[in-house]
Amino acid sequence: MALLSVLSGNPVSNPNVSFTWRHYNRLFDSDLYFDALVATMRIGAVTTIISLLIGYPLAHWMARMRSRVGHALLLMAVIAPLLTGIVVRTFAWMTLLSDRGVINTTLQWFGLAPLPLMYNEFGVTVGLVHIYVPFMVLTLVGVIGRIDPTLEEAARGLGAGRLRTFLEVTLPLSMPGILAGSLLVFALAISAYVTPVVLGGNNVLTLPMLIYQQVSASFNLGFAGALGVVLLAVSLALVLAYNSILGRLTGERQTA
Repeated sequence: MALLSVLSGNPVSNPNVSFTWRHYNRLFDSDLYFDALVATMRIGAVTTIISLLIGYPLAHWMARMRSRVGHALLLMAVIAPLLTGIVVRTFAWMTLLSDRGVINTTLQWFGLAPLPLMYNEFGVTVGLVHIYVPFMVLTLVGVIGRIDPTLEEAARGLGAGRLRTFLEVTLPLSMPGILAGSLLVFALAISAYVTPVVLGGNNVLTLPMLIYQQVSASFNLGFAGALGVVLLAVSLALVLAYNSILGRLTGERQTA
């Protein structure tokens, strides 16, 4: 696909192909495709931030829970959504967020105006957060669980409050898990297809949706390959940034 993205045609069916950048020029010259790229990155970033805000407290609670039964039950609650297919969970959100869904029907019953909860980025983000929060939690639980509780106790013994102990001890030590979980969720969110199609409809356009359209409808493998390469480049850039930041954090700890 990367090779097809820089060729003027398919070398299998047409040997007389030449090197070209027109597929990439089309991506960045057209407002439609560039807006789809921006929307994909925006949805991925918002999904990652919300998943982190929800997943970190839950992961910290699980990691510090002393009851094995309570930990097992909480872990089952986190993993349970993964046992249901993405299509089923997405259609379940449709029954809640649609114009005649549970939420808007309840609002109208109380005499309130319905809210635009679906066929926009809000609905897509809600569905993606529900799907990918477990990945954030499972990534963070292992990292937070390896933090020695005596470090937090020592900080408390030296007079630090709960908030200061968290900000200066727990949070820095859990930063590798935060980075890894955020990287995983962002990469999954920007490559999602089913949820944006169902919950976004025609009002939300992302790169995975464009790739499907170019392959299935237009059969433009070159442009689809260019879109795929852009997604891959973003993912690789995130991996390199993660390794760089993690290396700096590790170096600072060794120096300290």
